[in-house]
Amino acid sequence: MFDSLARKYRNWRTYQNTVSELSRLSTRELDDLGIARGDISFVARRASR
Repeated sequence: MFDSLARKYRNWRTYQNTVSELSRLSTRELDDLGIARGDISFVARRASR
């Protein structure tokens, strides 16, 4: 059970960090990466798995 909670917490932190970092980028920088601003949460969810 503890392993499951620890894994969920790590995944949540990874999601939060990814959203935060991508949100700091300009629209042009996101375009260079091929990411639309509206897709940040989707990209972060995929990164946290």
